[in-house]
Amino acid sequence: MDMNSFKQWLELFLTNTMHWLSSPKFYSQLGLIVIALLVAFAVARFLKSSSPILKHAPSDGPALHLRQGIYKLRELILPLMMVLALSVSVDIGQALIHQSWLIRISLSLAVIFMLYSIIKRFVEKQLFRKLALWFILPIAVLHVFDWLDEVVHYLETISLQIGNFKISAYGVARVLIFGSVLFWLGRISNNAGQQIIRNQHDLDAGTREVFAKLFQVTLFVVVFLMLLQIMGINLTALAVFGGAVGVGLGFGLQSIASNFISGIIILMDRSLSVGDFIEMEDGRAGTIRELKMRSTTLETFDGKDIMVPNEQFITTSFTNWTHKNKKQRYSLNFQVAYKTDLHMLFELVREVVASHPQVISGEDIPIEERPDAEIQGFADSGIDILVEFWMEGIDDGPNRVGADLLLMIWDTLKQNGIEIPFPQREVKILQGE
Repeated sequence: MDMNSFKQWLELFLTNTMHWLSSPKFYSQLGLIVIALLVAFAVARFLKSSSPILKHAPSDGPALHLRQGIYKLRELILPLMMVLALSVSVDIGQALIHQSWLIRISLSLAVIFMLYSIIKRFVEKQLFRKLALWFILPIAVLHVFDWLDEVVHYLETISLQIGNFKISAYGVARVLIFGSVLFWLGRISNNAGQQIIRNQHDLDAGTREVFAKLFQVTLFVVVFLMLLQIMGINLTALAVFGGAVGVGLGFGLQSIASNFISGIIILMDRSLSVGDFIEMEDGRAGTIRELKMRSTTLETFDGKDIMVPNEQFITTSFTNWTHKNKKQRYSLNFQVAYKTDLHMLFELVREVVASHPQVISGEDIPIEERPDAEIQGFADSGIDILVEFWMEGIDDGPNRVGADLLLMIWDTLKQNGIEIPFPQREVKILQGE
């Protein structure tokens, strides 16, 4: 193109542009865009100020997590109203002036703004946020200006052939983008779904855990199958290949599969629940903090977590202290001298043990559950006394009842002059003749 042709093209372009900018259709579309934006701002402000859920951030009350999630959506009200208002303006412009391309561009920009708001507000992981900002938003911009098909066609030309398998730049980009979106949506759906299931307090804890884990497994399978579809893998051919691979994995991952199946059995038969105090056969003990499909987390009273494979709960014996009945019976032992008035001692010990706030006592309590003191046996240096009491929970951690009772009994014995004996030996020296 020579200079004269370029000048003619530029003059024609400027003339058409000025004619278009001064045309009634341009101002009509511009007016519809302004009206749509004003309506969107007004409706968004009205909804934020009038709705009790959207007006103030919830801090307590029922369904707190759900109400907090709804409150976070208030940031999307304005972009959503803009998209809705501009969508209506497109139909109005097409019906009245038979032209709406400027409104369509504004609508596409509003959709990009809504995507940007979702990414900035709800994508917390930096990796996913950067991936969305650097890939999803540019794709949306390319779609607005109708450049997406050309870019996709160019990326498909950059390919690598390996046998019958073709790898293209477009296929890799598609897997990375949509795979990341799928995993992000899966993680959000998993957290939200499990939270909703665990908030169903009309179900017992074991049933809630069963449904929560089944939901997690189902969601994982759905995301995996969708990712395979995105990758272009034929699921029919994969089924045959998966059968052969499954046999090999059955031997190599036998322990993992056993723990997984054991976890399902535990959740179904409800032999364990979150909050139960478990004592293993090897002496390890702790409160169940989390039930997973592969392992169970026991939290000890000294701040440690014990990861127990689920298979151990199926193949070995264990003691569940608090599964069906949180009331537990404990005993204490001490000695008194043979000269002690045992009738007075028993009354004193029963009273002091019953005075502890965590010990179960009272006239309305069955006699077999009231604090008791009795003779356990006769030792060389004194009389062995057995004290039995019932309490709610485990005598450890925050419920150190046994240690408190021993100190209270010690104070009572000192106040009443009751002697705790210690071993004594009498040595006789025989004089030889």
